[in-house]
Amino acid sequence: MYKIKISVFLICCVSQLGAQDTTKKQSINISSAYKPVLRNAVKINLTGTQLLADSTKPIFTYKIPSQNLFYAYNPISLQPLALEQDTTLYLGYRHYAKIGYGNFATPYFKAGVSFGDGKTSLVNVTGNFIQSNGSIKNQDYAQANVKVAGSYFLPKCEIYGSIETDINNYHLYGYNHQLFNFKKDSVKQQFQSITLRAGFKNTIPTLTGIKYDPSITLNLFTHKNFANETNAQINVPFSKVVSSTFSAEVALNADYTNYNTRKNLPSNINISNTIILVKPAINYYGDVFKIHAGITAAWDNSKYELLPDVYAEIPIQNKIFSLQAGWIGRLVKNNYRNLAAINPYLSPVLAQLNTKEVEYYGGIKASVAKHFNFSAKAGLINYKNLPFFINDTLKNEKSFIISNETNVNNFRVHADFSYINQDKFMLTGGINFNGYTSMKVNTRAWHTIPVELVGSLRWWAFKTVLLKSDLRFFDGSNYLAKGNIARPMGGGTDLSAGLEIKLNKKISVWGEANNVLNSKYQRWHNYEVYGANFLGGVLFHF
Repeated sequence: MYKIKISVFLICCVSQLGAQDTTKKQSINISSAYKPVLRNAVKINLTGTQLLADSTKPIFTYKIPSQNLFYAYNPISLQPLALEQDTTLYLGYRHYAKIGYGNFATPYFKAGVSFGDGKTSLVNVTGNFIQSNGSIKNQDYAQANVKVAGSYFLPKCEIYGSIETDINNYHLYGYNHQLFNFKKDSVKQQFQSITLRAGFKNTIPTLTGIKYDPSITLNLFTHKNFANETNAQINVPFSKVVSSTFSAEVALNADYTNYNTRKNLPSNINISNTIILVKPAINYYGDVFKIHAGITAAWDNSKYELLPDVYAEIPIQNKIFSLQAGWIGRLVKNNYRNLAAINPYLSPVLAQLNTKEVEYYGGIKASVAKHFNFSAKAGLINYKNLPFFINDTLKNEKSFIISNETNVNNFRVHADFSYINQDKFMLTGGINFNGYTSMKVNTRAWHTIPVELVGSLRWWAFKTVLLKSDLRFFDGSNYLAKGNIARPMGGGTDLSAGLEIKLNKKISVWGEANNVLNSKYQRWHNYEVYGANFLGGVLFHF
């Protein structure tokens, strides 16, 4: 039927094209019953299979770190503070004053105040004073210190500085009081020191990852009426973290001293003493071992020295134990200020020879359980120009002079431990053994300490009661008597105890008992220490 309709349509079209008349056109309607229909698409049905149940039990491990947050600091209590303002940093009780008095006519004062918000600036002012009059004639001393330290914080760096002054009054009472009767002013040993320090450091590393902290220190040290000393130090360290396991560092240190005497017979002395150090090093922090490898190029008054600076640490037993080893060299400056800090009864020196030290050591350290730490090491130290203190027999043995040893070896064993339970309980201790041999100038290591034992206890027995105690024991050495005769010295034991009781948040009472055993030992020959002495007072926080 469909083909017939198409043929009729074609014939009609041909007949119309062939006719040229003006007859009326006819139209033909063609209809079809066929309608095209799209088939329904076949749907793909996905059937999910049920997952198999995981029958394994997950194990999550968490290692609690050792509670040693206060290892290097004095324990303090944490107190919640109310929010003051949102524009400044509230620093809690920033001002304090500690006042006390004890036997031997001993007034005691210590105070500190702070200024600044801690964000843009901070200034701390501290001071202390103590004075005592001993039971022996001229066995008196007084110490006073005032320090102002401040920092100004910029977005990426910190500018800091400080000024400090010290006055220390001692008296040379180590003479035979049955034969001599010196006036107090004639044996007075007064040291005055003024120290200025300034520097700046970046708190955020530079774009290249470099950190720096250059500083300069100027110190004016005076032994009243006898000697003056000027010390200037420049320290310029740089460091850079190369990767998570490598870092590099370099430091430049310049230390200059000018020393001159007054009223020295037969003539006054003027000495210049300079040390310059250049210390490059690299550090590697790996899982198997850690190492610091460097050298120190040193100029000791134009004399060149190349010193080692290498030490390593190898953790074992899941990093609980670590083996240590090192080869370290250093220069120790023996200016008058540093030597008088060791022995305050020292006469003005006639020369300044710096000490060269080279140490080889090995040891072990460990953190056991959660609170216990200990370390031990043994090493051999070689000294060049090591100063020994000997009594000045020409001045009634009441002062000391320096005898430099050109070469000496010291076999040293050191061990220490600590048990710290947060800020509630802290027990620390240490022991040192020193064996000096191979000396060429001196027959003994005068006034050194062959064995020393120290210990410290801090215990908050209650929330408001702090108990503390300190112990020091040392074995005696040798001193040089008249006629160049070596004589042994006895040792000493010094035990102290104290407590502090908080009455409220701002007021506490405290007391200390020093040299509880009343051991009148001598650290320096002829200089007997005070016996048992006691201090007590009040501590204010505001």
